[in-house]
Amino acid sequence: MSLPGSFQATKKDGTIYYRSSITYKNKHISLGSFPTDKEAHSAYVQAGLLISDTNLTLDSYPKDSALSFEKWVILLNFRDNNIYFSTPIYVRPKFFYYYLTRKIRLTFDIDDLFFYASHKISYRGGHLFVADYGMQLSIHTRYGIKNYAVLDKDYRFINGDIHDYRYENIEILNPYHGVCLSENREKKKYCAKIHLHGNYTIGYYETAIEAAIAYNKAIDIVKRNGCNKNFTFNEIEGISPSVYADIYSKLKISEKIMNYIP
Repeated sequence: MSLPGSFQATKKDGTIYYRSSITYKNKHISLGSFPTDKEAHSAYVQAGLLISDTNLTLDSYPKDSALSFEKWVILLNFRDNNIYFSTPIYVRPKFFYYYLTRKIRLTFDIDDLFFYASHKISYRGGHLFVADYGMQLSIHTRYGIKNYAVLDKDYRFINGDIHDYRYENIEILNPYHGVCLSENREKKKYCAKIHLHGNYTIGYYETAIEAAIAYNKAIDIVKRNGCNKNFTFNEIEGISPSVYADIYSKLKISEKIMNYIP
């Protein structure tokens, strides 16, 4: 007979394992799967202590705990804030924490609460992703940060904390596709590039807007030359159609782009 809070189960290959769960505030909560009856029971005992002892906090998590840190956060939030989430969220008055690990704590605005309550964040290759409609999407896109954006060149965290994703803490330095600051001081300030079969330099320009329009012009050129690739045009705000057309007509584009044949 299994110990309290532990339930024997069998995998498809016949391997026996143990599930642990607890009921709290009329909600049945899974605590995970374990190789032994003792470990499943231990997780149940630790969960019971956590929800009954308000002196226990996030910092109280024992290193040798059978209960995962993720479940610790989930139960603690449920205990303190009376709302259950299946992701490791701890709610504060105007923001919330998402504990990716014990050492990595992300901060988000309260407006994002129900998105991350239903979207689990994964960490891979130094990037943060959520699964949405069957696709892996970088969370950066939610904040206007492009996939290829470079920290402190295209965007920055105002308070210096790269884990603080509150909207007021994120500043977009470069909102345009295909535009980057030139690393060559002898050339003009902004470089425009387009990805065809490899990256092609469109040209170097005095302003980010010129480089962004040059990128749009390069798209028009390669499409006229037969390229069927989907590109995202830059939206240029703050200038009239006539000013846009004037800049567009005067911009010089690399000969490699002018003569590109897919």
